[in-house]
Amino acid sequence: MRIAIVTETYPPEINGVALTVQALAEGLAARGHGVEVLRPRQPGEIPATARATSVLLPGMALPRYPGLRLGLPAAGKLRARWRHARPDAVYVATEGPLGDSAVRAARALGIAVATGFHTRFDHYMTHYVSAALEPLARAWLRHFHRRAQAVLVPTRALQAELQTLGLDNVRLLRRTVDTRLFNPARRDAALRAQWGVDAHTPVAIYVGRLAPEKNLALAVRAFQAFAARNPKARYVWVGEGPQRAALAAAHPEFIFAGVQRGEVLASHYASADAFLFPSLSETFGNVVLEAMASGLAVLAYDHAAAHEHVRDGVNGLCVAAGAQEAFVEAAFRLGHDASLRAQLGAAARSSIETLSPESIMTDFETLLATLAHEVRHGQPATA
Repeated sequence: MRIAIVTETYPPEINGVALTVQALAEGLAARGHGVEVLRPRQPGEIPATARATSVLLPGMALPRYPGLRLGLPAAGKLRARWRHARPDAVYVATEGPLGDSAVRAARALGIAVATGFHTRFDHYMTHYVSAALEPLARAWLRHFHRRAQAVLVPTRALQAELQTLGLDNVRLLRRTVDTRLFNPARRDAALRAQWGVDAHTPVAIYVGRLAPEKNLALAVRAFQAFAARNPKARYVWVGEGPQRAALAAAHPEFIFAGVQRGEVLASHYASADAFLFPSLSETFGNVVLEAMASGLAVLAYDHAAAHEHVRDGVNGLCVAAGAQEAFVEAAFRLGHDASLRAQLGAAARSSIETLSPESIMTDFETLLATLAHEVRHGQPATA
């Protein structure tokens, strides 16, 4: 098949959506499909060798969210391109101006189109603009995704939520994780020594954007409980964002590692002992699977990836969404019980090993082929 993937975020940007879309594009290309990724050009970008072809389009910085881009409207360019080289199916991963242009262009040309629901932009309104705009953002998301033949989501809970919003074209496409990269074997004594800890000192880690929507104040409280019985415990923060400076000023004892990628990121995970993740803003949260694959004891809210994969007291600790005191109490348990951390971490790794990247790619490939078949045989797209 010829497949076009349209996204407003993609590596070298580092976030869950960018990495997920890259994995889908590269996975389809590895299976022999012709894949082109249409996305905004990023400042200072160096062309990289990849299986999927990138088509770079004009973009702009996302207001009040530095480091991310918006693609500019390009419906005319996309129609012209796709008339000349028609894809069998289009996957639109983001709901910005470029994504909207792609949906309109695909529908105008009668091309099968699926969208991905990756980010709760309606929830982000409260943190970055105004809570009063949240209903408008939700209405836009509903309008955007209703025009696709299928909306792909990573969890059954999100599937059910979107169905209650009036979307009847929602389909489940699960996420997976590279268990060869994220692996307990990457634990690095030298890295732990840089953090100032020995083999027996507990280390908690946070991986993600350092931003208001991530509930970082609770992460700090949870770590303080985690370290209550062991003042030598350390908290390592991997990532960047607008709250880094304030966190570093208020907590000089924290270790800020910046953005890490690939094997270095994997070593950071594996060299820690617990993953404290109180965010409720994710539609999924790839970092939860990465931490579990790395053999960490995960503490998270019963939400998104944790709701799908963490069984409380078996392969991690899962607290009812929004129960802050219970989250802090669970962090205290992890901090003072080394045997519990080891037990949960080993079980987490074992449970994640059953996920198959190949099965996810087969599901994605089959879904796009089915949508293309429906369009070729005159079945109507979702209104």
